[in-house]
Amino acid sequence: MKKSAYIFNNGELKRKDSTVLFESDGVKNYLPIEDITDIYVFGEVTVSKKFLEIASQKEILLHFFNYYEYYVGTYYPREHYNSGYMILKQAEYYLDTSKRFFLAKMFVYGASRNILSVLKYYHKRGKDLEKEISTIESLTDRIDSASEISELMAIEGNIRDIYYDGFDKIINDELFEFKRRTKRPPLNRLNSLISFGNSLLYTCVLSEIYKTHLDPRIGYLHTTNNRRFTLNLDVAEIFKPIIVDRTIFTLTGRKMLSEKHFEKKAGGVILNDAGKKVFVSQFNEKLKTTLMHKSLGREVSYRRLIRMELYKLQKHFMGEENFSPYIASW
Repeated sequence: MKKSAYIFNNGELKRKDSTVLFESDGVKNYLPIEDITDIYVFGEVTVSKKFLEIASQKEILLHFFNYYEYYVGTYYPREHYNSGYMILKQAEYYLDTSKRFFLAKMFVYGASRNILSVLKYYHKRGKDLEKEISTIESLTDRIDSASEISELMAIEGNIRDIYYDGFDKIINDELFEFKRRTKRPPLNRLNSLISFGNSLLYTCVLSEIYKTHLDPRIGYLHTTNNRRFTLNLDVAEIFKPIIVDRTIFTLTGRKMLSEKHFEKKAGGVILNDAGKKVFVSQFNEKLKTTLMHKSLGREVSYRRLIRMELYKLQKHFMGEENFSPYIASW
């Protein structure tokens, strides 16, 4: 199975014959190019034209992050699977208000139901989350009666605010006290984990989109505008609670992160390189984790679930089957 590669050091990525070499401080590391699906670059890394040629040939995406954990952009190789027909269908479903709104609803509904799955999971394990569950269930009932995307976004925002209220109850650790959601910069350790995890998921979904006929530039909940990619943001909403947040709860619950894994930068708090490595390792473990898929009758990984969600979207655009989001049932 192909996997992601992560680069935290500064150095240079270059082609060496039919493989790839990463050189840092005189140390040469050869990457198993045939086994890599994408590369996450966190260090100051230069790339050669020959490297980009082989990356395109092998269909490898490069995701770049700056020192402050922020996603900078992706080298998206020439699309090998893009379909003119599918792009036209995606555009049709975006330009038709009712068709776009249906998909936007499904993304918010999927996110909400998976948030409830996470809360109920921890409620069964002794965390007092009854109030949060009840309130979010009431808000979820309002999704069906929403008439505009701005209204949907407001409902989703309210759901996430209530959901985040439950984080302190789940984690129960002063080191990771939540307080409130803050971004750019995240103002405490828990916000730093959420922002970093969400960025990893956005790029993971983007890599999966690349392997389908879908165009990542056309989103439905997140407005298609000057932003380079939006469909990955839509699909990521469904999986944030069950991949990113569950990863965070594992890291904090098992005391895998401590003060030494964070530093203050630019008025906020970020993971240092050691902290990023710990997070990335657990995030990958979550993506590889398998679970029983009821309709298939077999186990699939979380990463495979993302790809399957994209295939469901393709079927929706072709009029074969209405899209319904994946809902976790532990």
